[in-house]
Amino acid sequence: MVTVKTSPPRTASLSLPSFFTSSYTFHSHNTYIQTQTPPQPEATQKKTMAAGGGNSGKSDDFQPFPVKDQLPGVDFCVCTSPSWPESILHGFQHYLVMLGTTVIVSSTIVPLMGGGNTEKAEVINTLLFVSGLNTLLQTFFGTRLPVVIGGSYVFIIPTVSIALSSRYSFLADPNERFKESMRDVQGALIVASFFTMTIGFFGFWRVFARFFSPLAAAPLVILTGLGLYSHGFPQLARCVEVGLPALIALIFFSQYIPHLIKSNRAIFDRFAILFSIVVIWVYAEILTASGAYDNSVSKTQFSCRTDRSGLTSAASWIRVPYPLQWGRPSFHAGDAVSVIAASFVAIIESTGTFIAASRYASATPIPPSVHSRGVGWLGVAILLNGLFGTGTGSTASVENAGLLGLTRVGSRRVVQISALFMLFLSVFGKFGAILASIPLPIVAALYCVLFAYVASAGLGLLQFCNLNSFRTKFILGFSLFIGLSISQYFNEYLLVSGHGPVHTQSTWEEEKNMKRVSFVMILCAVALAAAVVFSGETRSVEAVTCSPIELIPCLPAISTPPKPPSAACCGKVKEQLPCFCGYLKDPSAKPFIDNPNIPKVASSCGVAHAYPPKC
Repeated sequence: MVTVKTSPPRTASLSLPSFFTSSYTFHSHNTYIQTQTPPQPEATQKKTMAAGGGNSGKSDDFQPFPVKDQLPGVDFCVCTSPSWPESILHGFQHYLVMLGTTVIVSSTIVPLMGGGNTEKAEVINTLLFVSGLNTLLQTFFGTRLPVVIGGSYVFIIPTVSIALSSRYSFLADPNERFKESMRDVQGALIVASFFTMTIGFFGFWRVFARFFSPLAAAPLVILTGLGLYSHGFPQLARCVEVGLPALIALIFFSQYIPHLIKSNRAIFDRFAILFSIVVIWVYAEILTASGAYDNSVSKTQFSCRTDRSGLTSAASWIRVPYPLQWGRPSFHAGDAVSVIAASFVAIIESTGTFIAASRYASATPIPPSVHSRGVGWLGVAILLNGLFGTGTGSTASVENAGLLGLTRVGSRRVVQISALFMLFLSVFGKFGAILASIPLPIVAALYCVLFAYVASAGLGLLQFCNLNSFRTKFILGFSLFIGLSISQYFNEYLLVSGHGPVHTQSTWEEEKNMKRVSFVMILCAVALAAAVVFSGETRSVEAVTCSPIELIPCLPAISTPPKPPSAACCGKVKEQLPCFCGYLKDPSAKPFIDNPNIPKVASSCGVAHAYPPKC
């Protein structure tokens, strides 16, 4: 290790134990720098300090990188913003990213509810309008993080279950069937919103959030990104001649061009989404105009052609969505229970997205109270979904959190500008419909990168965990493996038997069981996430770094004359308690633990019961 020569400041009059002074000297701001190293062979001294760094050559030794509470390298954090023109472009980019999920969700549920292109366009515009309102509420009053609140995939299963219910079989008019099923969905969303608001505003989620240690949060955030893998390459492959070039273009613009073209302004990496969409959309237009898909099957034409969405002709020029536009909501207990369960899944997913967004916005770790407040305002978002009739509930957008990492712009103002785009383009429907006609394989190509960024945010949390602990390895590996394995079990069971594992001969159950298989899979993921959260209690023992250096804030309290222990000292004493037995076996650290003032420090810090340690 590189030797740093320094001398202690003259103001420091504390006598340091031998295990401190032998390797460390006091430096400004209560930090310590290693000043002596054991003799090393000549060949070893020529190696650089850390892998991936150094002035020349590569190191053959593995060296850890420093732990960072706030992610470095972010160009604009949550409270700072780029210039107004650049902020507007970034906001439009966020709008384009969330537009894909809005179109996919609406295009899935509206035809099953009996609606046509007109109803689909109206539902898309309504969902955009409500998403704009919810995003503003969350960024101003909720977590105040740069998160977009948009439509959620987890509500598709209960919505489809309602839409395919036999109680609409007597309705011959598709438009009437659409309105009736939409009213039932609205009623279920309204009931579920009060459940979510109760969880958040009454502080119940704050109790759970206290267990979100890095070891518990890492699998949660990783699975938040990886759990949406089915919306990535499988959707891209529906039109591989459009989707694959979009993926290659996005990687090329964001990862290669910035290194090939040196510039003081980050243009290609920050606006890689815009460049990729424009280039591949034009390419898809050329393929469509040249008749490349004229003789293709209808499924391929729908995925590849740019003129098959039917939204541009069906959308109104100007239409302002308003509450209860489909009529008075109706309430059914069974529908409400299924949507309540989906809303709990949305809470779990949003929590993982909040954590990822806070990392990419270079924010400090989220306090439990902020988690709970964000969930409460998520309940308000679901309430607005129910009142306006969007057909689905809301969650924090995973893909937009990934966009924060891709652009390294975590500005809250940028996300608020994107909310204004949602409101404006939802009212002027023709303009929004043109953008909504982007081929979905292009959107899936974006997901392949953006969801990966969210998963990597979870991997970044592992720097705060003790990965040398076998218990940590078990919790991390088991949670990730089971989270993916359980979902695969349900998918294979459905393909082989045509129904879920829980199957009866009831006609009513037979009608709905297949629609709820994926929903049961989601509930299993929720149970797994809860187990990981509660396993976070072991973090204080397993992830702590046992180093006597951590107890340096307590030096004034054990010196002569002793001073009252500071809050920092008490925090370190509580953190290092599991390590005291090891210190007693260390000849250099034992005098420090046996100091006669240590019992007084333990008593003042409220841990007198733990000292002396029972080894």
